[in-house]
Amino acid sequence: MREEMEARGVTPMIPMRRSRKIQIPVDDHVYALRNRIERCFNKLKNFRRLATRYDKTADSYLGFVLIAAVRLWTRVFVNRT
Repeated sequence: MREEMEARGVTPMIPMRRSRKIQIPVDDHVYALRNRIERCFNKLKNFRRLATRYDKTADSYLGFVLIAAVRLWTRVFVNRT
C-alpha cells in the first residue's frame, strides 16, 4: 500500500506500531496536521445531515458543509473569549 501511494506522489503518514520490527520514520509535524484534519472531518460527521448525505445536489451539500464548519468555528471562537 505504501509503494502504491508513493507512486502516486502521496507521502504516507501512517505511524507504525511500537512493536513492529522495522520502523518507518514519520514526520511528527505532518502527522499532527493530518490528525487535525481527521478530527475536523469527525466533528463534521456529527451533523447527521452530512453523515447521511440527505442533499441531492453537490451545491446544497457543500453549502451545508460550510454552515456546519461555521458553526464549529464559532463554537471555538466563542469559547476563547
